[in-house]
Amino acid sequence: MKLHFEGDLTTLLPGIRALSEELKFTEAEDGIIVRVEPSDGELDVGLEQEQGQAYIRYGQRHHFFRGLGLLVQHGSSGESFNIREQQQFDTIGPMFDLSRNAVLTLDSFKFMLRKMALMGLNTVMLYLEDTYEISGEPYFGYMRGRYSQAELQAIDDYADKFGIEAFPSIQTLAHLEEFLKWEPVGFYKDTKGALLVGDDKVEHLVEKMIDSASAPFRSRKIHVGMDEAEELGRGKYLDRNGYQSRFDIMTGHLEKVLEITRRRGLKPMMWSDMFMKLASADGTDQYNTNEQIPEEMAKRIPKDIDMVYWDYSHTDADDYEKLIAKHRPLGCNLVFAGAVWVFNTFGVNYGLSLNATDTALTVCKKEGIREVYATMWGDDGMESNPFAALLGLQLYAEHAYTEGKPNWEQLAERVKFCTGTSADAFLKFKDLDETPGQEPNNRKQSNPSKFLLYQDVLLGMFDKQIEGLELNAHYQQLEQTIKNTRVPVAELDYLFEVPEKLCGVLKLKSEIGIELKRAYDAKDVESLRRIATEVLPQISDAVKALRAAHRTQWLGMFKAFGWEVIDIRYGGVINRLDTASMRLLDYVEGRIESIEELEQERLIYSSSNRFNNRGIGWCSFYYRMASPNVFFHVMNPF
Repeated sequence: MKLHFEGDLTTLLPGIRALSEELKFTEAEDGIIVRVEPSDGELDVGLEQEQGQAYIRYGQRHHFFRGLGLLVQHGSSGESFNIREQQQFDTIGPMFDLSRNAVLTLDSFKFMLRKMALMGLNTVMLYLEDTYEISGEPYFGYMRGRYSQAELQAIDDYADKFGIEAFPSIQTLAHLEEFLKWEPVGFYKDTKGALLVGDDKVEHLVEKMIDSASAPFRSRKIHVGMDEAEELGRGKYLDRNGYQSRFDIMTGHLEKVLEITRRRGLKPMMWSDMFMKLASADGTDQYNTNEQIPEEMAKRIPKDIDMVYWDYSHTDADDYEKLIAKHRPLGCNLVFAGAVWVFNTFGVNYGLSLNATDTALTVCKKEGIREVYATMWGDDGMESNPFAALLGLQLYAEHAYTEGKPNWEQLAERVKFCTGTSADAFLKFKDLDETPGQEPNNRKQSNPSKFLLYQDVLLGMFDKQIEGLELNAHYQQLEQTIKNTRVPVAELDYLFEVPEKLCGVLKLKSEIGIELKRAYDAKDVESLRRIATEVLPQISDAVKALRAAHRTQWLGMFKAFGWEVIDIRYGGVINRLDTASMRLLDYVEGRIESIEELEQERLIYSSSNRFNNRGIGWCSFYYRMASPNVFFHVMNPF
């Protein structure tokens, strides 16, 4: 496709040229004339076939790049068309978790920014716990793939080509375990993950954090975190100061942080959950809609900080309406953060993500929330990846330009155009966890794709949960479905290599523990011998193929730091399969009288499972999937 742009292109040309290869167009004098004009805020894109001319009228720069995508998408047919859109949110975009081992390379980040530009998203939040440089703090982000100031500036520069505002999200209170674990910086620590509030050295550190994180960015926005600080004031702080209410400690520390941001002309925001929890009767329930913020508490919370209400799993509009209303007495500007569920799974929980997003963003429009983010957390090491979440991001984008709920067919057309991959293909990621035995749409976030891979075949900790569900058959069918769905020439086809290979493991491994226990209890030594000599080695080979595919994907997408964690996990699976084969053969050949692991009765792992209509289980941590025994023991967590 040839295009010839006319109008004031001064601020647009860098982005146009960055997207020309993505959109497969060339700039040429004899191309379709595209008149580029400013508007009063509305995006107006069209092609007048009879005149052989097109136009893009835009209010803000990011509108233009969405418009450019729409022009190429609809103009390739050669037929006249007109599309007018009004943005429903002032600010909308993703938050990338760059702190749970998976630190995007610059090239990967630029790829995501190009996709965001086509979608019309206009902001990106970089979640950086300790993965950015601080001068004079060599242990901050040490061996963690931290970004240099130059790398962050390069991300900001590239985002700016498309009118996308990039800004940092850091932690100035808790969630700093990976920094505070180092003995040489122990003087900063209150508890395992929380800073020692009130200490002069800590206040100086927070000042350096804010300066280092904000310096590379044009934006004056900064997210200062302060979420999930349940440990606050319960370690060294308690020893020094005696008991103080967590609310007093929180507000005192927040005021210190705001003194720093005010002096620098920064516009801060923070997660709201701790204030919601502290306002609840038990101090823990941020989603209790029956309790309101006490007036005295609300008065003491500073008003010059935006509060970010995060909610990833509600699907009823009433819940969002009540929780938004619960935030109103704080008197702060309210921001909403939803999620695309890539956390703690090899897939994406699209069943929950898409439904929760539709409901949440519809309510946000009704309630006048003007700033919205899609978080993509990497909890417990990030086996999945943000590229797999692009369908979810497309839904956020289409909500941003639609008054009500987006039309699914139009959404599917848009995601296929923007990413080169169909919505149906993206949805295959959900079936890694949306198995027989689940609630509809996996509402309770079961993650069998992860715990069935990592669970030990001799210990079978999750076997009782999956009895009778025929998960081997599910994964065998899904493996074939993914193979049939793949399009080798598609830009993102490689994303499906890991799910396909994972299914190749789980079609053999999901129920092998049940089969082992059954054969052992029946003293069926021939079945045990067959499993030891044929099935377990076959599973091991499949795990090795999965690891190789996953390693290729990781090293092509993320910095190398963090892959060693996943590598070790695969090694554990393979080694335990080898030990299981040895133990089985020792038993069937008479060298041992029993197999202690198989003598044990199988118990239900968790009450959060299909036995009380909550799916087939959820486990948040690898070490709890792999073994019930001690992986590490901290005598003093503070």
